Amino acid sequence: MLEKVQIVDRIEVVESGVVQVRIKTAIMEDGEQISGTFHRHVVAPGDDYSNEDAKVQAICSAVHTAGVIAAYQAKQGI
Repeated sequence: MLEKVQIVDRIEVVESGVVQVRIKTAIMEDGEQISGTFHRHVVAPGDDYSNEDAKVQAICSAVHTAGVIAAYQAKQGI
């Protein structure tokens, strides 16, 4: 039986407060991975992260303080 499994397998926070997220997509056959790919995206301070994985939401909630958001936006010229 083939199954497609997606998991957030890496979450990194960089100095600016940007949260980098890596999602692994694995194709499984009878419980054994036969193929896999990765997709990366970022969540910048001030971005809406309500549709992210619960672990990503928890990290963004802790990291994206008002001060971090203001500093990031000032650096971006927003």
